[in-house]
Amino acid sequence: MIVSLNWLRDYVDCPLSAGELATALTMAGLEVEGIHRRYETLKYVVTARIARIERHPRADRLLLCQVSDGSREYRVVCGAPNLSEGAVVPLALPGAELPSGVSIREAEIRGVRSQGMLCSQKELALGEDAAGIWLLPAYIPLGVPLAEALGLEDELLDVSITPNRGDCLSIVGIAREVAAVCGTRVRYPDIELTEDGSDVHQRAAVTVEDPEGCPRYSARLVEGVHIGPSPQWLRERLESAGLRSINNIVDVTNYVLLELGQPLHAFDFDRLEESRIVVRRAAAGERFVTLDGVERTLFDDTLLICDGRRPVAVAGIMGGLDSEIKPETTRVLIESAFFQPSCIRRSSRKLGLRTESSYRFERGVDPEGVIRALDRAAQLMAELGGGRLARGRIDVYPNRQERPKITLRVDRMNRFLGLELSTDEVAEVLGRLEMEVAPAGDRRLVVRPPSFRLDVDREVDLAEEVARLVGYNRVPVTLPSASLGCEPPSPHLRLRQALKERLAGAGFFEVLNYSFVSEKSLENLGTAPEFAEIRPIRLLNPLSEEQAVMRTSLLPGLLQTARYNFDRANIHLRLFELSRVFIPVAGESLPREEFHCAGVLAGRRDPRPLYGDEAAVDFSDVKGTVEDILDLFHLEKVEWKASDLPPYCSAAAGAVVFSGDVLIGSLGKISLKVQETFDLKWPVFYFELNFDRLFALRCERPMFQPLPRFPFVVRDMAVVVDEDLPAAEPLRFIEGQPEPLLERIEIFDCYRDPQLGTGKKSVGYRLVYRAPDRNLTDEEVNEVHERLVRKVLATFGATLR
Repeated sequence: MIVSLNWLRDYVDCPLSAGELATALTMAGLEVEGIHRRYETLKYVVTARIARIERHPRADRLLLCQVSDGSREYRVVCGAPNLSEGAVVPLALPGAELPSGVSIREAEIRGVRSQGMLCSQKELALGEDAAGIWLLPAYIPLGVPLAEALGLEDELLDVSITPNRGDCLSIVGIAREVAAVCGTRVRYPDIELTEDGSDVHQRAAVTVEDPEGCPRYSARLVEGVHIGPSPQWLRERLESAGLRSINNIVDVTNYVLLELGQPLHAFDFDRLEESRIVVRRAAAGERFVTLDGVERTLFDDTLLICDGRRPVAVAGIMGGLDSEIKPETTRVLIESAFFQPSCIRRSSRKLGLRTESSYRFERGVDPEGVIRALDRAAQLMAELGGGRLARGRIDVYPNRQERPKITLRVDRMNRFLGLELSTDEVAEVLGRLEMEVAPAGDRRLVVRPPSFRLDVDREVDLAEEVARLVGYNRVPVTLPSASLGCEPPSPHLRLRQALKERLAGAGFFEVLNYSFVSEKSLENLGTAPEFAEIRPIRLLNPLSEEQAVMRTSLLPGLLQTARYNFDRANIHLRLFELSRVFIPVAGESLPREEFHCAGVLAGRRDPRPLYGDEAAVDFSDVKGTVEDILDLFHLEKVEWKASDLPPYCSAAAGAVVFSGDVLIGSLGKISLKVQETFDLKWPVFYFELNFDRLFALRCERPMFQPLPRFPFVVRDMAVVVDEDLPAAEPLRFIEGQPEPLLERIEIFDCYRDPQLGTGKKSVGYRLVYRAPDRNLTDEEVNEVHERLVRKVLATFGATLR
């Protein structure tokens, strides 16, 4: 907001200079962003007297003027028709920069040097007269800068007003702050009304159909006004704030808005149908032409000011084209109202229309200041327009807004601020802000803030007011004493980090994909409709269809990442992601969040051909990776099964992993159908494990076993079995036999040859025997081994190779 110091001093005595006042206001919470001297461009325009006038020797319409500023004479070429010897005129000296942007310098005009320029009112932006040179009063001293000679010197403060301080969006509002800072009092404008017209209630009526949006609406009627230009003092006030003068009636509404912060509106009363005002909500789609000539489509929550038949203004924002003040207007209805801030804010944003009025209504005006502004405007319109003021006023105020009573505990406030103020000091400070303060005993005060302070309704608000007025420099600087510490990372987090480090050590790169995926990408995995993976949680406001649902698997994101790399000739991949998935739960609005770990492998086993061969990754690579992961959790028993594979896993190279009866995850080769669906140009192997289940099954401290004292004995068993028999079944069968000497068993060979027979394969099992208390003899080992071989042959219909 632009504040004129000349105007401000009409309402408050301020002993501070402009710079000191700017600092004081800034420290009190009203930041002053700059100080500007008004009419800075006029400092090289001085008063001068025309001593002599001669004809220009080479131009019939030009004159040579000998002009004196009291100490020096200048020759100026001029063509104005109203020049006369002895006249006092404004002289722009070389170096002057006029408001229009014209730079003045010495120049030759038709062969004669001109040492300046004589100016009109319009050229100096001090009036509209451009017919001739501005003839100044004869008593004005010579050689004085024009702004000083006319008493126009002024300094303007550019004050930044925060959204909660709507009470400071006026000259009087700033004056209240200055008075509180300087310890002086505000002089409110004197209002004296002469009501010599007809009774306003017989002439006009007001109906408020929406008291929630318009809690108060007041009006006065001025009759017999004459529309004309405003006096110089009024134009000066408006121009100092950056507003242009329109006419005496409209200028009064703008003047009161700037003076008291209350937006007003002046209606041509003779153009109001049925001589009445109706405040109502607009109908959705209703159209209205505002004062700027734009037809606007209204919303059902837009508040309208209407006459008996049609809208005449958008409440608190802008008037209508059909009710504006015209040169022939003789009767004016003045509107002064309080509109709900949220209502005006919403309508202004929807309509894309911001005005000085809406800016103030959005922040809240003083509901008890409505009448003061109305009477002030009526007084000025009657004086400047020569009208008669109708008797009485219309004031529709069904629900008076009571000011809150706030109990301020001084001791608590002192602890809050770190100060040591007495009750009397606090009461004195709040009294400077026009608050009603009453002692309540026990170092408490009961405070009633003024009606214009809509932002003060809590005890902490009063503490803030005290702090900014006593000075933030009085608040001591203390460092809080607190013990610093942090909780150790959770075991879950530590194990996640360890798993990431292990995969990174195995040559994998971590990726982070969006938690939002397309529903189509989950369907592309080939999961049946009844599975939760393709019934994910949908977002209410997705950014796009590609991010419309919460992911239930990490694989779609990893496969899309793989395709992105394949398309850019990066085919040797080892990628993983350890993050959350979101599993829908029947009957619940929120999904179950689980941590999964998934990875993909593609291309060569070793991407560096200098150190390896051209062999591509296969099932053994992904299985080895999963075995390395499981080793981190020290699971006691892990089983690999080739049955019940997920639909996106190839039956020729895949497995699911169990620990006991708990499914941990799956691994294998992406099926050809899914590979084509995701447009993968190269075969991809994958693994996906449920990290939360692994974490629950982990063995935190593996039990130590002493090294065996006695040697082991190895026997091999190579059996020919059916091709479709999983190699793990004989292994699990042997492990389940009650043979105490058998320490462990592993597969060391899988051989296929036509000589073995159609549909047959040979699987080699290595059995390790050991006794904990003695050396084994060959006879003991052979007896146990032969017994196991017979059982395997009999159980699986196998033969020895």
